[in-house]
Amino acid sequence: MNKVILIGNLANDPEAFTTQSGVSRSTFRIAVQRRFANAQGVREADFLTVVAWRQSADFCNRYLTKGSKVAVEGSIQTRSYDAQDGSKRWVTEIIADHVESVGSRGDAQAHSMDNGPTPPPAAPSGPASNDFTEVDDDELPF
Repeated sequence: MNKVILIGNLANDPEAFTTQSGVSRSTFRIAVQRRFANAQGVREADFLTVVAWRQSADFCNRYLTKGSKVAVEGSIQTRSYDAQDGSKRWVTEIIADHVESVGSRGDAQAHSMDNGPTPPPAAPSGPASNDFTEVDDDELPF
């Protein structure tokens, strides 16, 4: 099984491409923090290249910018090519199946590739938060 789920911040704006047959492609890098700090107490980050196609690419190109926090679900793919100097180069990329903006509420409204803009949260019904009534634990039914 080849499946990866990453959450990180865009290190650059998405680069939009269209193939000769008209298929959309978007390429960008995300910075993903490592789980543990190094010996100096710093949490390092890995910079990973993500490639999105078709509707995912259109979503990325429309809604994402450098610094955006995103969740990427996809697979790891390694490919090679011959460089101009004749040497063989290897590239490892994340091929995105799903990309979703996961910014905080204070950021721009979060979006998902599948659903478009996320609707704002519903206003709470009932009494305001400062109208709580204290209840004795003995009165609870559980």
